[in-house]
Amino acid sequence: MVKVFATFGGVFAMLSVAMGAFGAHALRDRVDERALEVWQTASSYQMSHGLGLIAVAWVLSQTQSTAAVVAGWFMVGGVIVFSGSLYALVLLGIKWLGAITPI
Repeated sequence: MVKVFATFGGVFAMLSVAMGAFGAHALRDRVDERALEVWQTASSYQMSHGLGLIAVAWVLSQTQSTAAVVAGWFMVGGVIVFSGSLYALVLLGIKWLGAITPI
């Protein structure tokens, strides 16, 4: 599980930088200011979760904590549901996706 969560953490962190740059440069002239704020929120939370997953991997390298494994999978799901729904909201303009985000 150490490698799994370290990989998820690294990939999510890398993609959050890429998504942040995409939002700042490619979306700047295509969406309104509020949509850019939503995009930035998604990117920021994705980075936080990526770093959290790296921390989970470190904890698991030190101990066999079931709680850390559960926390890690919740973080993976959180990135997919929270950040993913916000990215989709901005790109697709589907407003009901905003209702999924808090889940």
